Amino acid sequence: HRDKLNSVDENGHDIEYRFKNPNDNLQLVFVCAMWLTGFDAPTVSTLYLDKPMKGHTLMQAIARANRVTSHKINRVKKINGEIIDYYNVFRNMKKALAEYALGSDESNENEPVKDKSNLFDLLDDALEQGNSFCKKLDIKLDTVLENKDIFKNIKAFKQFADKILEKDEWKKEFIVYENTITSLYEACKPEILGAGAKPLVFVFQYLRGVIDSIIGKEDIESIKQKISDLLDQSIVADKDSLANREHSSEYLIIQKSKTWDLSKIDFDKLKEDFKKREYKNIEIADLRAFIEDKLDKMIEQNKSRIDFAQKLREIIDNYNSGGSSNENYYDDLVNFAENLKKEDERHIREELTEDELELFDILKKNKMTKEETKKVKLAAKTLLYRLLEVHPPVLIQDWFKDTQSQAVVKSTVETVLDEILPDTYDKKIFKDKCNDVFELIYEYASKGFKWAA
Repeated sequence: HRDKLNSVDENGHDIEYRFKNPNDNLQLVFVCAMWLTGFDAPTVSTLYLDKPMKGHTLMQAIARANRVTSHKINRVKKINGEIIDYYNVFRNMKKALAEYALGSDESNENEPVKDKSNLFDLLDDALEQGNSFCKKLDIKLDTVLENKDIFKNIKAFKQFADKILEKDEWKKEFIVYENTITSLYEACKPEILGAGAKPLVFVFQYLRGVIDSIIGKEDIESIKQKISDLLDQSIVADKDSLANREHSSEYLIIQKSKTWDLSKIDFDKLKEDFKKREYKNIEIADLRAFIEDKLDKMIEQNKSRIDFAQKLREIIDNYNSGGSSNENYYDDLVNFAENLKKEDERHIREELTEDELELFDILKKNKMTKEETKKVKLAAKTLLYRLLEVHPPVLIQDWFKDTQSQAVVKSTVETVLDEILPDTYDKKIFKDKCNDVFELIYEYASKGFKWAA
């Protein structure tokens, strides 16, 4: 053990570095003093206490396991820590809290540390509320529990998902319930694994997996693995029908979202096929998820496309407010996708690269002649070439952090544009365009994006 404490791995990392790394195999350590009070590792989830502690030492020790983190442990975010008290240190907790935290609370209602048994009541309450929400949508989750092949009935889960996806607010509310249920269930481990079945937990998680796979929010292989884990843990089916089977394809029933290629979509056929689909809200959600993802990427490429995002928001809000049927909503999304395709191919028609097109969109003005358009395109091409290709380089490393380097970049922009932009650009327009271009370059550089990094 002493050798382990003093050694480093092949990467030169000592034992403290390794334990703080959530991906390292070192997951359990026995500590005496220093790591209890002077140690910060957000992914530490459980603290076992077997020594007397009190006051600030106790508070600092508890804090070791009380950090939240976005890092996922077994695909679940850590939202709480757990203290296993072998020494009855909890008797000193109230005094420590009175001195260093919230003060004395005789009712015990507002104490940040609760007995773990409370979590089981909270989980039951979350399940009841989530189930009540689903029943209001005529989604009867209990019905799938009546059949021993619970996770084999894809038709039922598709129906449930189709209903939830009908309105954005329903989807958001369901996700809140599922997140709460999953978090509480994870916090109840390991005791809950032997405390009786909670089959509804797995139904909520499975339905969430179906929804996530449809709208493309999670990789399909990750969802399949998650479902396999659920099948491993679930005790809602008898051993002969489930537990002793391998996870064959009949249980991996998640519907994968379509693979879309904007350049090859037949928009008329999309509209025609939609009329024949049984689960229309699923089709809408799938198309919308594709459009949103594609649009995000296109806006990253060219910020002037923000108008498309505003138009899409109007279409979505109009449907959610009851202003259109799902058939009209789908048609609106298809028409939007068709316009998105034209925008995606515009740089080809303009004979510009994507980056040149972005500069062109910033530099152009309303009602330009053909000759003016040619000059603005030339200005965009020349400016990008001067910034990236000509030596000495203008965009040196971290130029945006130094006022002198910023001045060089701004001067270069003004010089190139002054030489090429049409004479019809008066002083105000010229100054505004120079500032807009510089701000774009500065923003990209400061965020490490694209060619201006």
